[in-house]
Amino acid sequence: MDKKNNSKFVVEGNLTDFERIKGDSNYLRGTIDQDLKKTLTNGFTGDNFYLIRFHGMYQQDDRDIRSERLEQKLEPKYAMMLRCRLPGGVITTDQWIKINDFAINYTFYKTIRLTNRQTFQLHGIFKHNLKQAHQMLHEINLDSLATANDVNRNVICTSNPNESNVSHQVYELSKIISQHLLPKTKAYAEIWLDKKKIFTTEDDEPLLSKFYLPRKFKISIVVPPYNDVDIHANDMSLITILDSKNNIIGFNLLVGGGLSFEHNNKLTWPGISQEVGFVLYKDIISVVESVVTIQRDWGDRTNRKQAKTRYTLHRVGLKYFKKEIEKRSNTILLPIKKYHFISRGDRFHWIKGTNQKWNYTLFIPNGRIKNTHNFKLQSALYEIAQTYHGNFKITANQNLIISDVKEKYKKNIINIIKKYGLSNSISYIRQNSMACVSFPTCPLAMAEAERMLENFVTKLELILIDNKMFQEYIVVRVTGCPNGCARALLAEIALVGKSPGKYNLYIGGNRIGTRIPTLYEENVTESEILNKLSKLIQVWSVKRNLKESFGDFVIRIGIVKEIINPSSEFWSKK
Repeated sequence: MDKKNNSKFVVEGNLTDFERIKGDSNYLRGTIDQDLKKTLTNGFTGDNFYLIRFHGMYQQDDRDIRSERLEQKLEPKYAMMLRCRLPGGVITTDQWIKINDFAINYTFYKTIRLTNRQTFQLHGIFKHNLKQAHQMLHEINLDSLATANDVNRNVICTSNPNESNVSHQVYELSKIISQHLLPKTKAYAEIWLDKKKIFTTEDDEPLLSKFYLPRKFKISIVVPPYNDVDIHANDMSLITILDSKNNIIGFNLLVGGGLSFEHNNKLTWPGISQEVGFVLYKDIISVVESVVTIQRDWGDRTNRKQAKTRYTLHRVGLKYFKKEIEKRSNTILLPIKKYHFISRGDRFHWIKGTNQKWNYTLFIPNGRIKNTHNFKLQSALYEIAQTYHGNFKITANQNLIISDVKEKYKKNIINIIKKYGLSNSISYIRQNSMACVSFPTCPLAMAEAERMLENFVTKLELILIDNKMFQEYIVVRVTGCPNGCARALLAEIALVGKSPGKYNLYIGGNRIGTRIPTLYEENVTESEILNKLSKLIQVWSVKRNLKESFGDFVIRIGIVKEIINPSSEFWSKK
């Protein structure tokens, strides 16, 4: 690490091997280009296994057939997952067509997966097709640089079709921030786009350093009253503040959110982000850069489990963190401006924006774009993209908006939606459910998530019907491990994978995503979870206050207690 910063808050000690890998990588080049030429394995070896993540890829294998292949003395069925950089989640229909064609023709699973960070992933790309994947993205003005590993990830923002002018401004800001914080290395272009090796002073990485960041860093921009980006799941969040004429005057700065933890490790915990201060619009880039460089310099590089921004903030304290932001940005942070949230779900079906154009939000089950026997979602979106030359918006809830549709194109889109049955009624609880990918591709998965959520929600729907609560909703999220990819620990009901078929059950989050739920039962099966939830929902239906949500109810009557200080209280069951 660059020792120019001699602050007392720099963590001293032996650096992790991950820091050695980054430092020795020649600015993320490693020997990836040599590994691409090796045909004896479909995977990457040595440090390259880790370095390809900076280029937006994870090496995975099909865990459903892993044991079978080992018995046959074959290596696992390695393939790459590639994640696109798509700040704000906007993608043109022409781009969508190219991506869909690639998914169908060159990936093992032939699907597109929308993520809750407003981008898409392609799963099952074999090593010999990787260059073609990156070159396809480059041809349509996209890339996958810095969508994984120890850098700033995809910048997300509110997908709000009602406030078109403000929505467009925060979208443009998300692109500016993403570009500003990108690695400057030319390694991506050299390796994947066959550019000539270029060594310039930019390879010094003046902002990120030779060692990049201690851990991944996530940024969100939200426009109240909708918290659709889950501000408390991000290292840094900007809450947009408007004047009486709906012009942006600046942003409330929040720092230190994050949901990942490790089972039974009390040195890890999910955290609610803390309010730091109000930033004028003109100062926002310098303040954003300051927060990132503070985490670069003060983040713990001796222990990756303590390397996220929330642990830095916990160790340093908000007072000193704020002073350092003001010092580095040459800005005085003002008191937080008032704001409030009313929901965080997407608004489905047709909504007319202030620009007089139409927006249609489609519910995408688990964010998975695919065709099944009775639901041709992938074909429907392909036909819409061919019919309507405009934009799609990927939401932070894994859904998709057909955006800014002129009146003359609306009828054609309505006909396609009806043709493929995309407008079928979806329960409120299903609309507010979410799961991570988990099995069979995620190497960290401990239990099913995406593949179990649909039937799990169906069973919850039946419980609600039995209790005459079907018109109500509960925010339900399932994740296959405690790394937080589905933002489960901001849900009213959260299942976190513990082992195959077993989950920890958390309850007591709220609908607007500002409270972490409490551990209710540990290491329980799906049937046990449904039995317990059935009893709780029955009590909720009888004893709740008017319009009281499930999460608020279980806190109010004392079934679980509210977590005020996650670092100390998260591990206290009930």
